Amino acid sequence: MNSDGTQDARGTHADPVPRPAGPPDVPTAPPRPTRAPGMPPPPDGSAFLTWLRTPRPEALPGVWRFGHRPRPEEEPERVPGRQLLSGALIAFLVGWLIWSLLWNGYLGGWWLLPLYAMIPDSWAEPHSFGAVVVVYAYYVLIAGIIMVGVGRLGRWSEIWRRYGPPAWRRGPAREQRPPAPEADPATWPALRAAGATDAAERLAADARAGLMRDVDQARIARAWQGVRNGRHSLATFTGAVLQEGAAACAHPSGARDLPARQARHDLLTGQVRLGTTADDPRNPYAYRGTGLALGPELLGTSLLAVGPAGSGKTGGVVRPLAESLCLHALAGKAAVVVVGAAGAGLGESDAYDVVVRIGNPESVYDLDLYGGTTDPDEAAAVLAEALVGDLADPHPGSDSRRSTTVLAQLLGPFRAVHGRFPSVPELRQLLDGAPGPLAELRSGLLAAGQESLLRELDARERQMAHPGDVGGTLADRVALLDRPAFAGFFDTSGQSRPFSLKALDHPVRVRVDLPRRGHADASRMLARLVLAQFTASVTVREDRSLFACLVLDDATGVVTPEAVRGIQRLRSANAGAVLTLRTLDDVPRPLRGPLLGATGCRMALSGVTPWDGQDFAEVWGKEWTEARDVTDRQIIAESPAGKAVHALRRAITGKAPTARAVTVRQVERERWSASELAHGVPAGHAVLSLTDVKGEHAPPLLVDLRE
Repeated sequence: MNSDGTQDARGTHADPVPRPAGPPDVPTAPPRPTRAPGMPPPPDGSAFLTWLRTPRPEALPGVWRFGHRPRPEEEPERVPGRQLLSGALIAFLVGWLIWSLLWNGYLGGWWLLPLYAMIPDSWAEPHSFGAVVVVYAYYVLIAGIIMVGVGRLGRWSEIWRRYGPPAWRRGPAREQRPPAPEADPATWPALRAAGATDAAERLAADARAGLMRDVDQARIARAWQGVRNGRHSLATFTGAVLQEGAAACAHPSGARDLPARQARHDLLTGQVRLGTTADDPRNPYAYRGTGLALGPELLGTSLLAVGPAGSGKTGGVVRPLAESLCLHALAGKAAVVVVGAAGAGLGESDAYDVVVRIGNPESVYDLDLYGGTTDPDEAAAVLAEALVGDLADPHPGSDSRRSTTVLAQLLGPFRAVHGRFPSVPELRQLLDGAPGPLAELRSGLLAAGQESLLRELDARERQMAHPGDVGGTLADRVALLDRPAFAGFFDTSGQSRPFSLKALDHPVRVRVDLPRRGHADASRMLARLVLAQFTASVTVREDRSLFACLVLDDATGVVTPEAVRGIQRLRSANAGAVLTLRTLDDVPRPLRGPLLGATGCRMALSGVTPWDGQDFAEVWGKEWTEARDVTDRQIIAESPAGKAVHALRRAITGKAPTARAVTVRQVERERWSASELAHGVPAGHAVLSLTDVKGEHAPPLLVDLRE
């Protein structure tokens, strides 16, 4: 502000000097939006492409192949760190001493003779630049030779690898170079080689745009395999891909993923990661620190997991395997049936196509008591195994043939008269020998002229009078299902929606919830029924390219002689079973060995009893190992100087001078003893042996299920 009250033209910082007015600003049009308002940004396909291009080298059975780096078969000799560092320091001091002796002339000047022989006399003049450069270069050469020698002697390279930058960079994964276009799985080279270039371009574009998931890639690869096998035409496949892109060849449910995942899956190899193999001397060196994973090639030999309650069977084994098999079903590669108690945490209902809640009135689906078969003899065999399979002689060669005959004598005539199998109340009346139903059945057979079935019914009536007839036992077992809680289930009149295991020809996801409380005997009987129907159905499938698996969360009371024989047949039918037990005491003693022999994958979780550990130790056998016997022998000095040295050594160490003798011999010992399995397995760990369908096997491995 000037003295006359006018404002200074220079202005202030808060009120700057106004600039002269220029031409008016022309408003520019805003950029065109790339998407509709309120829409999220488009997804990025880099994560999927990185997953797809990650190397998966061939590995030993059970190794998590995703990003795996193979290790040598045998453990290299590892020098202790203290010894390594002290040796490196001593080697450095030796090199320093040699260089000091040479530099000070204590060893003579012979090491300078090559220098004098190679340089001209004119370079030896004082203050000659060439002479200074050559002489000091020669000094560096000699010092380098000494350094290389003592470095090899002191293992400096090992210290660099163990404690230097190579060890610092070992944690994060190295960046992989992008593969060549003809070897890039994201460009679908198999489709291009077959002439389906347009379909390959569409799939590659969806992958780059983030529209493809791992399930989509596995499902389309499965469909392409069907084209190569001749089950589908190339034109149909190409048309579906061009029209729907990554959503082509969808699962019948329309789902392209599970609602949630709790485990790590790799659908490109079909593996699910269960944990990490412990860095333990009892594990082979090639397995130490690697991920432990299972896939259909291992589940095809069946899995038996034994551990007490709370050891992690359901959460650490059953749930990840069920989740993986459901993903395989969405990809069109597998059919899975998961059986467990209601509320056992086997996955959300939305993760399954069919959920059978036995005993729950709100259940949409029912369970077919006869497995969807129309053959009375087959239905009688399966039902007899479910009803009284646990009462058969617990011997590998025994069976329930008498019970099968009794049921066949009633199921055949009933179906001939009524065109269906009897319901639970009707079957109970027939087994009890109620005169009304039997008379009605007889009159129906007479009217239809079924003479052979009349003879069957007559034989059944004659056997009812014998004291040892098994009909009464069968009736008592059927009575467990003839309860008010199951009144709306096992209907055979066609008014409900029964699920039959004959549907395992398709990639279906099924969960069967057994009654939770108050019906323990009925639950075990229903579990035997599902296992019997599963083994009977998968072995007669026409198309065995689809892997079928039964996951039984609690197999208590399910293992019978016929069940063991059925599990043995699954391997050749491209099927498998996953069974869990709290203890092997739930299996009759004569069947424990055959059960462990029928399953190729055996798991003992922490907390097993010594008796269970003994059974596992026997089936895992023994191996040859080196035993080192160390003997300390006292050294007796004879000379006065030796006695003085020994006295000084005893005064310093407090021990008499000794000489150590080491004896190495080969001995045969158990891979895992019963005591080690019962007391040496940490919490959250398990000991697991593996065998794949090709016969390759892995020895018992200590696995951390928490990583």
